[in-house]
Amino acid sequence: MSKESNNLVKTASEEDQNKNIQNYYKLQSKIYDATRWTFLFGRKKLVRVLPFDKNAAIDILEIGCGTGYNLKRLAKAYPNAHITGLDVSEDMIRLSKKQCRDFSDRMEFLQQPYGPNQPPVPKKYDAILFSYSLTMINPHWEDLIRHAVNDLKPGGVVGLADFHDSRFLWFKKHMSNHHVRMDGHLLKLMKELYEPVVEEVKPAYGGVWEYVLFIGKKKA
Repeated sequence: MSKESNNLVKTASEEDQNKNIQNYYKLQSKIYDATRWTFLFGRKKLVRVLPFDKNAAIDILEIGCGTGYNLKRLAKAYPNAHITGLDVSEDMIRLSKKQCRDFSDRMEFLQQPYGPNQPPVPKKYDAILFSYSLTMINPHWEDLIRHAVNDLKPGGVVGLADFHDSRFLWFKKHMSNHHVRMDGHLLKLMKELYEPVVEEVKPAYGGVWEYVLFIGKKKA
């Protein structure tokens, strides 16, 4: 990571970080779906390429479920799945519940942080997904990726769709003002801990930035 990129990363305690994210989404939750569709690429494909039979009775956990955008698509794609959405933001959880009310019989929500120093999740999962959440969790993103190994069933997968990198410092600074770190840091650790099933890094907006799509199996 370059010196310039490193200077953009602000350290924070987990408690402060969680408070910052909650405060940020008090406003952003009201406009999130209306604005984010223009640049949160890869979310739909993440759901499509999960390596499970569509009728499988699987357990899926999404960390940072936001407004329920992915949860709703997961429920439609896997009609026998039980799906859990976790988010630190009370505002986002409220919107998720509203958007996913048609699937309430097989969906649950956890309003809490995730990680080794946080309350445990209630079960093991066939898939744990991170969709545009890890680049906002600084500096504790590594703890979450490593911790997910413990919450997967044998043969389970972790899925990632997120910002990857940009060659423009001005864009990185702009994104850091929205609590987002972009320097390709997620993919390297994902590949160390999980056997790649899907791995894609693609340009967005003419190469202003890149986004990453990754699915990996839990290593034996």
